[in-house]
Amino acid sequence: MPPSIQNSAAAAPRICSAAAKRVNSRSGGVSPRLTFHLAHWLALAGVVVALDQATKAWVLALFQPGESLVVTPFFNFVLLFNTGASFSFLADAGGWQRWFFVVLAVVISVWLLMLLRRHAGEPLMASSLALILGGAVGNVIDRVRIGAVTDFLHFHWNEYYFPAFNVADSCITIGVALMIWYELFGKGASHGGPGQD
Repeated sequence: MPPSIQNSAAAAPRICSAAAKRVNSRSGGVSPRLTFHLAHWLALAGVVVALDQATKAWVLALFQPGESLVVTPFFNFVLLFNTGASFSFLADAGGWQRWFFVVLAVVISVWLLMLLRRHAGEPLMASSLALILGGAVGNVIDRVRIGAVTDFLHFHWNEYYFPAFNVADSCITIGVALMIWYELFGKGASHGGPGQD
C-alpha cells in the first residue's frame, strides 16, 4: 500500500474524532449522552474513510489505469480516474473542477457534521449522515492527493455498462437511501429522542 494512502486511511478515525471535538466545543455544552452518540457516528464515518482508502490502495497497487479484471459475467474490477462528479459530470472541464469539488465537499462535510450533531440520537438519520460524510471525505482525499477520484467497481449487463464507482460512492448512495427512508417513514418514530436534547 502506498505510504500516502496508508497514512490517509490510518488517520481517518483521528480526523473524525478531532472534528467531533470542534463541533462540541462550539456548541456551548453538550450532554454526555449526546457526545457519546456523536462519537459513535463519527467513528462510523472514519471506518468508511479507512475502508475506502484501503480498497483504493489495493486497486492502485494491482492495476494499471484502464486495466480490467473480469470477476463475474456482470462485474469487473477496473482502475479508472474520474476528474468530475458522478457519471463523469464536468470531467472534461479543464482542471478547475478539481478544487471546485474539493471546496464543495468541504462545505458539505461541515454541514453534515452540524446535522449529525443535531440528529446524533436518531440512529436512522445519524447513520445516513455518517455514511455520506465518510464517503465525501474519502473522495475528497483523492481529489486533493491525485486530482481525481479512483473508481474500480464496474457492473454491466449485456450492452449496458454502469459507470464505475468505489466504496465511498456506495456509502454515499446507501446514506442517501437511508435519509430518504427517514424523511418518508422515520421522523415520527424518532421524534423526541436523545438527539433532541
